[in-house]
Amino acid sequence: MNKKYLASVIAAICMAGTPSAYADMASATKWIDDEFQPSTMSKEEQAAEMQWFIDAAAPFKGMEINVLSETIPTHEYESKTLTKAFEEITGIKVNHQLLGEGEVVQAVQTQMQTNRNLYDAYINDSDLIGTHSRLQLAVNLTDWMAGEGADVTNPDLDLEDFMGISFTTGPDGSLYQLPDQQFANLYWFRYDWFQREDLKAGFKEKYGYDLGVPVNWSAYEDIAEFFSVHVKEIDGTPVYGHMDYGKRAPDLGWRMTDAWLSMAGAGSKGLPNGVPVDEWGIRMEEGSCNPVGASVSRGGATNAPAAVYAIRKWDEWLRQYAPPGAASYDFYQSLPALSQGNVAQQIFWYTAFTSSMVASKEDGNNTVDDEGKPLWRMAPSPHGPYWEEGQKLGYQDAGSWTLFKSTPVDRRKAAWLYAQFAVSKTVSLKKTHVGLTPIRDSDIRHESFTERAPNLGGLVEFYRSPDRVRWSPTGVNVPDYPKLAQIWWQQIGDVNSGVFTPQEAMDRLAGEMDQVMARMQAADERAETYGGCGPRLNEPKDPAEWLNQEGSPKAKLDNEKPQGKTIDYDELIKQWQG
Repeated sequence: MNKKYLASVIAAICMAGTPSAYADMASATKWIDDEFQPSTMSKEEQAAEMQWFIDAAAPFKGMEINVLSETIPTHEYESKTLTKAFEEITGIKVNHQLLGEGEVVQAVQTQMQTNRNLYDAYINDSDLIGTHSRLQLAVNLTDWMAGEGADVTNPDLDLEDFMGISFTTGPDGSLYQLPDQQFANLYWFRYDWFQREDLKAGFKEKYGYDLGVPVNWSAYEDIAEFFSVHVKEIDGTPVYGHMDYGKRAPDLGWRMTDAWLSMAGAGSKGLPNGVPVDEWGIRMEEGSCNPVGASVSRGGATNAPAAVYAIRKWDEWLRQYAPPGAASYDFYQSLPALSQGNVAQQIFWYTAFTSSMVASKEDGNNTVDDEGKPLWRMAPSPHGPYWEEGQKLGYQDAGSWTLFKSTPVDRRKAAWLYAQFAVSKTVSLKKTHVGLTPIRDSDIRHESFTERAPNLGGLVEFYRSPDRVRWSPTGVNVPDYPKLAQIWWQQIGDVNSGVFTPQEAMDRLAGEMDQVMARMQAADERAETYGGCGPRLNEPKDPAEWLNQEGSPKAKLDNEKPQGKTIDYDELIKQWQG
């Protein structure tokens, strides 16, 4: 915090300058006292930060702006609470609309295609970083903060404190999005069941190794079979060894692009995303910004053996080990379904649902004890047989503020103020406690989270661990996320419905991705639509030539189910804690 600015603000508060300024600071003080605690800032520092917002917002007082995000608890808090606080403190009214993720992506795509200002800002997944950095329709925030937006950029924003800032940085080194919330897909399991001596003995007798956190997919599959096929019932309730979803909807595509292929081992080594082959199976050579293909025949891995294996396991586990009806669930239905308390584990569980999973029994949550402590824990995602040390281990969503050049500058400035308010140090720690989607390193290390950690099932330990960098969003290899993402769910849905085998579906998917990228290449070569960084597809050749080379795409393994391997959860936590 700028000490000179802090002193002047405190003096101004004490002198109660003009009536309007006093009213704004009175509102800010009330919000600081009543809502924005705890904070990593002192109340005096919070007041100084709010005074900066009041001063910067003065030219836009009375303006009404519109922003859009997907529906998760963090954004519900912003929509219901932070908009009210922001209006009372700054005089700018914000309509913060909540829609499903697919509708948010569609709105973003429509604004980019039409150049019409539908919303003044979006909380848009950093999965689009490759799109935004190429199309240059989103505002380059590095340039904005130093230039046209300098007068509305918080001097205490502290970008280095954001854990996901690398996810929102383009290949050119510029920032295109500002993280607002982030959550990872981790492994979720019933810790209380895994501690039962009868179940531990039964598993050891059946499979020859200890029941624990699965390190590989072989162990996950064994545990799924154990609970669904052999245990079947616990304390009079039918139980299942696996949970997932399979409804034919856009959510199903994201279920796979969210690093599922990479978790199986389809991509290359490299963090935050594989180089040269990423978690979608798209190849982009190191030092280049031009994707060269998704199909194995072009050097990609979307239809390589590891990817096919990943889709086959998703389908098999959903059919064999999940509760009845899970195949018809979507993203929003499957994850909260765990609160029924009849599932032993979930390999692909988003920490965004932590807040609902720590709700009380009175709220219908059967995965907490009588004192409200979780009966479950979260742990690192197990990896498939094609995975190698040095690869990413899972997906991390980083919903991030995105501005577009099609938004008039005055509205863009007002929206940028609200975006920064929503992530400011005055607000962010309390918001993190509400939504449990931390963005600031200083927040997750605050003593209030040390106190709360035993009630959050491993969330705090994960985000304090150096391991957190092994979970990352879609990277820069994907040249146009909206155009390519919409291809995935139909093809995956055809596997679940039995229309195509996993190999057939992934062959079709890879081929369609290459066709779409070929059209991008033609557009880029004509008019540099993608800034010269559009696809430049390799000529197809015998897939065997690529599969016999080192790295991804990888040849089919003779044994895709090696010996299962587990680790004791308490030992894992010790490793996380150093």
